[in-house]
Amino acid sequence: MALERWFRRNKPTRKEEDNSPAGLWLKCDGCHAQIYRKDLVANRYVCPECDHHYRMPVDARIDLLADAGTFERWSGHIQAQDPLEFEDTQPYTERIEKAQKKHGRPDAIVTGAAELDGHAVALVVMDFAFLGGSMGSVVGEEIARAAERAAEEGRSLVAVTASGGARMQEGALSLMQMAKTTVALGALAERRLPYVSVLTDPTTGGVTASFATLGDVIFAEPGALISFAGPRVIQQTIRQDLPEGFQRAEFLLQKGMVDDVVKRSALKGRVAQVLKLLTAGLPEPTLEAPRAATV
Repeated sequence: MALERWFRRNKPTRKEEDNSPAGLWLKCDGCHAQIYRKDLVANRYVCPECDHHYRMPVDARIDLLADAGTFERWSGHIQAQDPLEFEDTQPYTERIEKAQKKHGRPDAIVTGAAELDGHAVALVVMDFAFLGGSMGSVVGEEIARAAERAAEEGRSLVAVTASGGARMQEGALSLMQMAKTTVALGALAERRLPYVSVLTDPTTGGVTASFATLGDVIFAEPGALISFAGPRVIQQTIRQDLPEGFQRAEFLLQKGMVDDVVKRSALKGRVAQVLKLLTAGLPEPTLEAPRAATV
C-alpha cells in the first residue's frame, strides 16, 4: 500500500491550480504567442506581439477613459426583480445573486460622472462578465438615468458597450429597455450634447439594435464582434456562406456602420478629440442635482 501511494498521482486542489505557472501565462488567441499575464494587464489587455484586443474588466476600462481620481459612481442602487419567476437550470434570483457576489456589483453596468481629458462626461460601461452583459430592466434604467442626468448637468455621454443582448430571463421587460434607452437619448439631443458610443467585443442583440448604434460618433475596438443576430443564425437562414470578417469591426467600417476602428491605446485621445469638436461653443456644465428618476 505504501508503494501504491508513492506512485499515485495527486490531483491539485483548486487553489493550487490557480497559483500554478499555467495561471501566469496564456496563449494569445490572435498570434498564439505565449504572454505573461502581468504584461498583458500592463498593456491594457492587448497582446504586445500582435495587438489582439482582449475583453477588458470594467474597472480597468474606467481607469482607461476617466482622468485619474475624477470618477464618481452613480449606479448601484437598483436591484433586479423576478416578476416572471423565471427558472431554467436554476432560478433567476439565484443566478443574479451568484453574479453579484462574484463581480461585486448589482448588475451588468457601471455609470458615473468623470472628466475625460478635462471634459465633463457621464460614463456608461457595460460588464460582459456579468451574465453576458445582458440588458435587463436594471441595465436599461441605469442607462436611461445616466443619459437624463448627463443632459441635466450639461455633460457629454460616453458609453462603452459589451453585451450579448436582451436578458431572456426578464422577457418583454428586457425588450422594452431598447425603447427606454433610445428615448432617454433624446434629452441629450435637445441640449445639443454629444453622445459617443464605443463598441467593444461583443456588442450584439438588442443593445446593438438600440442605444449602442445611436451615437453621434461611433467607435469600435479592433476585431470586435458587432451584430444583431449571430453569424451562424444568419448563415443557416439564408443558406449562403458569409464574407470573411463578417460582423467584425473592420467589416462594419468598410460598410459605413461605424465611424472608425480605434486601438485601445489611442481610444481616450480620439474620444477627447471628438468631444472638443462637438462641445465647442456650448455652455459650461451646470453640475446641478438631477430630478428624481422613475423606474
